[in-house]
Amino acid sequence: MQGATPVQESQSVAGAFWRFAIPSIVAMLVSGLYQIIDGFFVGHFIGADGLASINMAIPLLGFIMGFGLLVGMGGGSLLSKYRGENNLPATQATLITALCLVVLIGLLATAVFITFGQGLLTIQGATDITMEMSWSYVQTMSFGALISIGASAMPILVRNDNSPNLATVFIVVGALTNIVLDYVFLGHLDMGLQGAAIATLIAQLATCVLCLRYFMSAKAKTKLTVKQFDKTIATRIVQLGSSNLVMFIYFSFVMAFHNMQFMAYGDTTQLAAFAIVGYIASAYYFFAEGLVSGLQPPVSYYLGAKQYKRITETVKLAFSVTVGSGIALVILFNMFPGVFVGIFTTGNEALLEAGKHGIRLHLMALFLDGFLFMASVYFVAVGKSGQALFVALGNMFVQLPFLFILPKFIGIDGVWLAVPLSNIAFVLIVLPMLLVNLKGLMKIHRQQNDTSGVVADCS
Repeated sequence: MQGATPVQESQSVAGAFWRFAIPSIVAMLVSGLYQIIDGFFVGHFIGADGLASINMAIPLLGFIMGFGLLVGMGGGSLLSKYRGENNLPATQATLITALCLVVLIGLLATAVFITFGQGLLTIQGATDITMEMSWSYVQTMSFGALISIGASAMPILVRNDNSPNLATVFIVVGALTNIVLDYVFLGHLDMGLQGAAIATLIAQLATCVLCLRYFMSAKAKTKLTVKQFDKTIATRIVQLGSSNLVMFIYFSFVMAFHNMQFMAYGDTTQLAAFAIVGYIASAYYFFAEGLVSGLQPPVSYYLGAKQYKRITETVKLAFSVTVGSGIALVILFNMFPGVFVGIFTTGNEALLEAGKHGIRLHLMALFLDGFLFMASVYFVAVGKSGQALFVALGNMFVQLPFLFILPKFIGIDGVWLAVPLSNIAFVLIVLPMLLVNLKGLMKIHRQQNDTSGVVADCS
């Protein structure tokens, strides 16, 4: 393991953070293109019904991505920690156990969504054309659930094997493949939402194959070896990654509830506008998730190496960039809402106006989502799975009352405002939690320095 540590002792906190954050940001933004590109082609080649239909499918796909991040973030966190401890056998056992979890969860997900998928779409209000389109997308993606989970998890494992640039390249290859296939399947072959799903799965398969080849190559720091599935490591992966799964369950459930409320208080045009606003917001979400994902490898390493001051410095840097960029985007979105909505639709004035209105209301506190992403990943990185799970679960439970009550008083605007207002309330709870944890680390750091000073004086 010599020379294979993810953070060099002489490297600055900012240097270590950006070394992982930049490739991670690029990887997440490119990965996010899967959804945004689907939205672009669906909006232009299928129209408002297609946008509404794919928005009903996204909550189900959120579960699949959540399982991928459960394995990726949980396994990646352990890989970084064991690398910080120079524990090669544990890193190898973590890798094979994580890959086994991908297969097991993927097969289970296929069975669940094939069985209950149509029922979950019906609950959201899908009928007739929206049901037909949504189910064609969900059914195809369900058969490829193993591929989707692997495409979410494996690049994170590659990144945490001290190869963030290669992880990014693998995701970029998949995204470019998706762009080409979307254009062919939707624009030329007129395959509808099923074509969009097939394009996504082929692109994700390309990413999975590249990741597997990496772990069997000489470039890998942690070689893929024949080892037994480790139940203890699997349990720890699930514990550490569970907050990411719950975060996506929250995302899926709340989006499904939004879909229900938009159909109850509005119509297909309002739901299509919500889909467009979601695509626009996802540009920041994927940036923020990539940024804070870059927080995890160095923080987990610093934890293993007992370098607590560097942890607090890394968190401060991540906070300033995540929140600051979110505020800048909110200003930009409010200055030019029509430009951003126009990317996904042309010639539909009702949809354009609904989208512009949604941007002003729904994205007013967008930067707080970035903070909550950061808090959840931080708690995973320092092994506080309980706190990470609280952030994920709490976000859901705080948001639901807003989403249920506000529309009763102010109608469709209440649906748009539920997320920003609930985020403001929840941040007031999470921020003190984060500060208390960081103060505890700094207390340990001061105690270490005091002990070192006593030893030096005695010598």
